[in-house]
Amino acid sequence: MKHWAFALTTAAVMSVWAPPTYAQQQSPVMIDSTLEQKVIDWRRHIHANPELSNREYETAKMVANHLRELGLEVKTDIAHTGVVGLLKGRGDGPTVALRADMDALPVTEKTELPFKSTVKSTYRGKEVGVMHACGHDTHVAMLMGAAEKLASMRDELNGNVLFIFQPAEEGAPEGEEGGAELMLKQGLFSDVFPDYPPERVFGIHVWAGFPTGHIGYRKGPLMASSDKFEITVKGKQTHGSRPWAGVDPIVTSAQIINSAQTIISRQTDITKAPAVLSFGIVEGGVRNNIIPDDVTLIGTIRNFDMDIRSDIHNRLTHTAETIAEANGAEADVKIDLGYPVTVNNPDLVEEMLPITREIAGADNVKEVPLVTGAEDFSYYALEVPGMFVFLGVTPEGRDMASEPSNHSPYFYADEKALKTGVNLYVNWTLESL
Repeated sequence: MKHWAFALTTAAVMSVWAPPTYAQQQSPVMIDSTLEQKVIDWRRHIHANPELSNREYETAKMVANHLRELGLEVKTDIAHTGVVGLLKGRGDGPTVALRADMDALPVTEKTELPFKSTVKSTYRGKEVGVMHACGHDTHVAMLMGAAEKLASMRDELNGNVLFIFQPAEEGAPEGEEGGAELMLKQGLFSDVFPDYPPERVFGIHVWAGFPTGHIGYRKGPLMASSDKFEITVKGKQTHGSRPWAGVDPIVTSAQIINSAQTIISRQTDITKAPAVLSFGIVEGGVRNNIIPDDVTLIGTIRNFDMDIRSDIHNRLTHTAETIAEANGAEADVKIDLGYPVTVNNPDLVEEMLPITREIAGADNVKEVPLVTGAEDFSYYALEVPGMFVFLGVTPEGRDMASEPSNHSPYFYADEKALKTGVNLYVNWTLESL
């Protein structure tokens, strides 16, 4: 139901809000070399001082101080460490939201950058290295740069800008809530600045698979939903030489694993949207000649349609429970809902493509295939029309297929791409206002 409500809300908003484009009036606004160097310096500082999800204390302080220095209204401690700044322009135009995520990963950096991270922290009870291996340091720096540029133009803005610096995109620690979902639950689009609800939202994610400054976009579904499932198959322990004296959860689990593959291959209309169901963990038993009491199966579901997503969940539960029952066992199925499908509003993307091409170069802006990774920007785009794009950060001439990917300890982001990201945020805002 929420998915259909989103579609209706989007259509309604886009039908009444069609301002003349900024690009029709003048050339794109580009940041100068001074601000570009500031962005690079901010990025390097954040990269050298990464913080894990829901623990972005110093990053949040740095962002909040910067926004206050620019004269913005600032709210902090949203979803633990989130920071939101409001820039008021002139007139009574709409409000546009721009989002960056702040958290790093429990990864030990192996690059040779002079500002590489040597930070250690604790993750799931173990000491780990901490690294901005997904480029969130660049996201924060680019949005700080956009805030500075737009603040200098506040008298030219027929509307307002909401700057969202979000914690925990990589997922909150066990037992905690976090990220975009919690920010919205705590009133990000309604109560934080109640008189300025945003009417559209933009996001950028740096990407190792594209050359520096290139843009990847897609209308409609872009990134998959991501759900975790855990199935506990309960049998009855017995000696391996006398299987008839018990109930074998291992054989039952094998049947569940095989049958679950038919949910996608035989029961899901993949002409509507692709889907993936994968088992990643199978745990059970302690000895070769003992049939155990139970087996645990853990896996992931990826999908690009919210209704099909729900159907897959129902079919997996039904499959596991009925197979277990047929074997005299029980199956306890738990599905943890992860991030929804990231859906780009087609009309908004179409509206922003001309200025995007003008900034990045027409040949450098390309439509990309569906991405089975997930992003919690999806929550914002379910509330208001959204546009989320990938920004290439691998220098030209390198083999994109073999470059260290996002989340790698060798991940490298070319800082020449940062100005492109800032310019996109600035000009998407000017187009919208």
